[in-house]
Amino acid sequence: MYNTIIFDVDGTLIDTENAVIGSLQKMLEIDHGIKYEAHELYFVLGIPGVYSLKQLGVQDIPKSHARWEHFMKDFYHTIEVFVGITNLLVTLKQRDIKQGIVTSKTSQEVQDDFAPFGLMDYLTHVVCADDTLKHKPNPEPLLKYLEISGANPKSSIYIGDTVYDYECARDAGVDFGLALWGCKNHDIIPAKYKFEQPNDMIRILTS
Repeated sequence: MYNTIIFDVDGTLIDTENAVIGSLQKMLEIDHGIKYEAHELYFVLGIPGVYSLKQLGVQDIPKSHARWEHFMKDFYHTIEVFVGITNLLVTLKQRDIKQGIVTSKTSQEVQDDFAPFGLMDYLTHVVCADDTLKHKPNPEPLLKYLEISGANPKSSIYIGDTVYDYECARDAGVDFGLALWGCKNHDIIPAKYKFEQPNDMIRILTS
């Protein structure tokens, strides 16, 4: 059915929730003297860091963003590939299905947080936050991916874990699959498919 599968990264391929939230909490408390509970910061998951900081009313966003990235290093040990993802990517490659990512991470964050897990070899194209002027939920990142890859939107599907991912796919004219293993509020997110685990994608999308 699909010959191109495009993934989000955080909350879809790798579990970075503790690292993203923990490092942000640490930066806000140390640099700004503000304490947030983890659940108060869940909205940052899935959008670029600079957007998150704007919504938090942080001053000097470039400096704060750099500090946030600095504190991420203290949490690298908590980042891990979701169970079943590596097998999924291997299987899709064996079946000649093109794979790529559209992420709100910057290219440097992809190199720091994602590339060490060895999954980049399975991807034909990558679109990061610094590759487009607009970001999710705007469709521009996914449209950029379609442009550079030559993929047909009708035979492509975007897999993500947030409403931002859904809105991006919807407005780009691409089907959307929800990764329940990284999703917090699946009841309010429309999706053509909702996958309980990565293996479900092999069964449904390649049959």
